[in-house]
Amino acid sequence: MSLPRLLAVLAFLGFATVAQADEPVLQTIDAANTRYSPLAQIDVGNVSRLKVAWTFSTGVLRGHEGAPIVVGSVMFVHTPFPNTVYALDLAHEGKILWRYAPRQDPSVIAVMCCDTVHRGLAYANGRLFLQQADTTLVALDPATGKVLWSVKNGDPGRGETNTATVLPVKDELIVGLSGGEYGARCPVTAYDQATGQRRWRAYAVGPDSDILFDPETTTSLGRPVGKDSSLKTWEGDQWMTGGGCAWGWFSYDLALNLVYYGTSNPSTWNPAQRPGDNRWAEAIIARDADTGVARWVYQMTPHDQWDFDGVNEMILTEQTIGGERRKVLTHFDRNGFGYTLDRATGALLVAEKFDPTVNWASRIEQDAGKPGYGRPVLDPRFAPEEKGEEETTTGICPGALGTKNQQPAAYSPQTGLFYVPTNHMCMDYEPFRVNYVPGQPYVGATLTLHPPEGESHTGAFLAWDAAKGRILWSKPEPFSVWSGALATAGGVVFYGTLEGYLKAVDARDGRELYRFKTPSGIVGNVTTYTFGGRQYVAVLSGVGGWAGIGLAAGLTDPADGSGAVGGYASLADYTATGGQLTVFEQGE
Repeated sequence: MSLPRLLAVLAFLGFATVAQADEPVLQTIDAANTRYSPLAQIDVGNVSRLKVAWTFSTGVLRGHEGAPIVVGSVMFVHTPFPNTVYALDLAHEGKILWRYAPRQDPSVIAVMCCDTVHRGLAYANGRLFLQQADTTLVALDPATGKVLWSVKNGDPGRGETNTATVLPVKDELIVGLSGGEYGARCPVTAYDQATGQRRWRAYAVGPDSDILFDPETTTSLGRPVGKDSSLKTWEGDQWMTGGGCAWGWFSYDLALNLVYYGTSNPSTWNPAQRPGDNRWAEAIIARDADTGVARWVYQMTPHDQWDFDGVNEMILTEQTIGGERRKVLTHFDRNGFGYTLDRATGALLVAEKFDPTVNWASRIEQDAGKPGYGRPVLDPRFAPEEKGEEETTTGICPGALGTKNQQPAAYSPQTGLFYVPTNHMCMDYEPFRVNYVPGQPYVGATLTLHPPEGESHTGAFLAWDAAKGRILWSKPEPFSVWSGALATAGGVVFYGTLEGYLKAVDARDGRELYRFKTPSGIVGNVTTYTFGGRQYVAVLSGVGGWAGIGLAAGLTDPADGSGAVGGYASLADYTATGGQLTVFEQGE
């Protein structure tokens, strides 16, 4: 009997095994970031009969982003800081097989921007991978939890931390860092999966040698970027504290051998202190996986004045646009526009608002024959730089946490639609001058968050047609939907809410099919798996993240959490802190 067959039989019989998976096991389900599962036992006809199969307490009371992953008959669960990892035996309702409890200096907590969240583990080539909050990157033996190798990827003393997952690509591991709010100029790095040796490192801002741009072959909207394309858009040496971090999600196209990701805000938040476009912060970058050299780049929000980090996921699909079938990348940006680009060339195909209240820009110029091609057409009434420092610009939509933050969307090839968890928040924004001190906040703005004028709900879950750039249906939610979505072959889409509900809706029309109240707000990503011939659904609950930082960290000043404490003050009436995995199965 072959090894894969033997492991499958043992798993079915209830023996804990860690299979050598043929493909990496990822937070995003696949390297295309679709968050689509081909499992179909749970469908629109029976999802209403879901029941709790078992639960597990993580022992941590902060924001639980990400999701568990399953390899063979073992589930691996992560926690927020201190980033404990548990291996759970699925045959015995989550019996703990081993735990990895890293010792990290708790001072790193003070340097983490928006809660001590972590977005989960990845598995590939017989190894489990984790980048800790203190930027220590580790490879674990999935059978024992033993550390196979570790390497320090960044320096918390300079404001560099980590909240993101990693992406295995062939024999490499692609990782990023966060720290834009501390003036960190964060790189993306590729490591050897077997040894932890660095392969390449690339920044988003700085000289060509740092950002790995070729002036002749790296393009933006079809044209070579030219020499020092980033340096020319910064004043003096401001690029050295320019941000442009990659703390979100990575995706990969095997045929093109390209890794895709987005970069964060430029530092500081005060636009008056950094004249110019500040390239290549707030950009989508496509890099050769083997060398790190950029193939193409597209900047979504030049000279950002609103903290519209561009780190949200890049979802790789095929779409028919203008009568032509194309391999595309779809990205729901914090700035409120949903972008569809040709993923081979970076050509801009679609860019439209996915929340009608977005007002900082009226549109994205999509006429390639005009000088502003690809750039937003700004409304000066909502540009803080127009009023100047220490003056407040009111009613900017969306707020700094974006129409969508890091919570990943999903795509269903059955419907051809994208399912997007969103925020429905605006802000008042006051920039001020700030000095750079290594390891200290380098923000330079205060803000308050609030719903659009005349409205009370602060979130929505919607279906999006990326080829046409339009909303097909939208379900308002009382609070921002900070949970990642999951689409399945059963025609069901799952997501969680800040109050703590796991919800299942019909992929065709958004009709609610099921809900269950978990013990705490859900900011984790719903996932599904099979064991013993049955399909299960799993989600982490534990309120936190930027939207839930008030509850997670016990903050009370409305201005804390960059305005989130005040913006989500009523959330405390609906949920409390927690840390629990809930696993669901189909009822009879």
